Amino acid sequence: MFIKRIKSILAWLNKFFARRFEKIIEINRRYERPRIAMTPMTRIALLLLRIYLLLLVAILFYKFFTIIMGK
Repeated sequence: MFIKRIKSILAWLNKFFARRFEKIIEINRRYERPRIAMTPMTRIALLLLRIYLLLLVAILFYKFFTIIMGK
């Protein structure tokens, strides 16, 4: 009974979001594969940028939590 109720709620949520974001989902599906060819150097540069971004976000979280916790 309880599991059926959860499944029906999840199905309803799935339909709700699918209807609300239908256009976004369609656009994402259309452009999921890049159409331009990237050189190996471009791929490396993008990888380094991702790593740099993750490092900045990690530093930001670290600073936030150290300020919140009061050292």
